[in-house]
Amino acid sequence: MISPQAFHQALAAAGVNFVTGVPDSLLKEFCAYIDAALPPAQHLIAANEGAAVGIAAGVHLATGGVPLVYMQNSGLGNAVNPLLSLADPEVYGIPLVLLIGWRGEPGVKDEPQHVQQGRVSPAMLEAMEIPYQVLSADSAAVPDLAQDLVNKARERSGPVAILVRKKTFAPAEARRPAKTPAAELLRREEAVEAVTAALPAAATVVATTGHISRELYEQRLRANQDRAGDFLTVGSMGHSSQIALGLALADDRQPVVCLDGDGAALMHLGGLATIGAGGNLNYLHVVLNNGEHGSVGGQPTVAMEISLTGIARACGYRSVAGPLTAAEEISRAVTDLLAQPGPNFLEIQVRSAPRADLGRPKESPAENKQIFTQRLRRP
Repeated sequence: MISPQAFHQALAAAGVNFVTGVPDSLLKEFCAYIDAALPPAQHLIAANEGAAVGIAAGVHLATGGVPLVYMQNSGLGNAVNPLLSLADPEVYGIPLVLLIGWRGEPGVKDEPQHVQQGRVSPAMLEAMEIPYQVLSADSAAVPDLAQDLVNKARERSGPVAILVRKKTFAPAEARRPAKTPAAELLRREEAVEAVTAALPAAATVVATTGHISRELYEQRLRANQDRAGDFLTVGSMGHSSQIALGLALADDRQPVVCLDGDGAALMHLGGLATIGAGGNLNYLHVVLNNGEHGSVGGQPTVAMEISLTGIARACGYRSVAGPLTAAEEISRAVTDLLAQPGPNFLEIQVRSAPRADLGRPKESPAENKQIFTQRLRRP
C-alpha cells in the first residue's frame, strides 16, 4: 500500500502546488491526509468535480503550477465539460493531474451503481484523449510516476490522469481532530424517523445517495412500514432533488418529499432555483445537514457555515423552516409544511458518523424501480 504522505510529497516535488476535488471512498486516506496537512491556500474541497477543474485552472493561471484534482470516477461526468472545453490542449491548455478513484473496476466486487461506470472509465479517458496510468501499489515507483505524469501534463499542456484501485492507500499519517457533535443534535437516523413518522402514507419519498437511503430503508424495516413509495437513489449524487421535482411536476395528487444531504444539495445548488421557480408544487425538500461527506470518509462540507434556509428563501421556496435539531420540532414542521402550498424547504442539523453495522437494501435498483413505479402508476 502507498503512504498518503509519501504520495503527496512525490507530487509536490514534481511540481504539484495545489489540491482540490470531491472526496471519494477509495481516496479517503489520501483525502484525510491532505485535509489535515495542507493549509487552506493549498487545498480546497469543491462542491462538484467540474467546479474543481475550474478552481484548479484558476490556480494554474495565477501560478504556473500543476494542480491535482481528485474525484471518484462517478464524478468524471461532472468534469467532462471543463476538461474538454477549458483545460484541453486545443483550448486553454491547462496542465492538471487527475486522481480518480476506480469504483466498479472490472473483476472487483462493488455496488450496482458503480459497475458500468467502472467498466467504461478507461474508455472515457481514452475518448477524451487524456493519458492515464493505473496507480501501482509499489511505493518505490511513486516518485518516478509523479514526475512522469507532471512532465506529461506540462508537455501536452493538458490533463493527465491516475486511476486508483481499491485498497491502494495506506492509513493517513495525519487527520483532522474529529469534531465533537453538539449534544442537542440527533443522530441522522433519528431525524429520518421523525420525518417519516409525520408523513401521510400516500407520500412519495426520494432519498439521496449514500447513508440516507440506507437509513430510510432500515427505518422502514424497523417500523414495518411500506417501502413501495420510496425511491432510493443509490448513485447520481446531487440529483435526488431533481428526480423528486420531476415526480412532483408529473403528479401533484400526493406530496413528494426529498430526503437530501448537505453535500448532495451543495453539489448542484442551482437545482434549488429550478425547484423554487417551478410554480405551485406539492413538494417538500428536506436537507439533513451533518456538515460532511459522510459516506466517503467524513470530509467537511461548508453547509454548517452558510445559510441553507436563506438560499432556499432566495430561490423561491414558499415556506422555509430550520435549521431544526429536536425530533418534536421536526415532526411538527413536516406536518405544517405539508399543509401549505409548496415547494417548501426544511433544514435539519444532525450528528455525523453512521452506525458501523448500517445495512444496504436487499432489492437491486431495478427491483426498487419496479416496486416504486407499480405503486406510483396505480389509478
